[in-house]
Amino acid sequence: MSLESVRAILAMRAPDITIVELDGSTATVALAAEGHGVAPAQIAKTLSLRVKDRNLLLVTSGIARLDNKKVKAAFGGKPRMLAPEEVAAITGHPVGGVCPFGLATPLPVYATSR
Repeated sequence: MSLESVRAILAMRAPDITIVELDGSTATVALAAEGHGVAPAQIAKTLSLRVKDRNLLLVTSGIARLDNKKVKAAFGGKPRMLAPEEVAAITGHPVGGVCPFGLATPLPVYATSR
């Protein structure tokens, strides 16, 4: 479902974008960077978080670390990473393949450079 939902949303909203599929796994930042021949800092990763009773996605650099104090200040509560089964159920994407497009559930998506 994950790849198909992303294909559908891009076909509708950005038909000029081509999805690049690799033969190997891209489930981690290191694997994705190696597969695309770029540095880990050039990979975007999507973190699936819960703050209080609110689920959200945070898209950031592949080398960024989650700063709990900054997230708490920005979102009003302590962040918690969602469990893999929660991620799949809420986003429709498996852990290691979460993308902010083609989500199973509408979620707020935030982007940061660090």
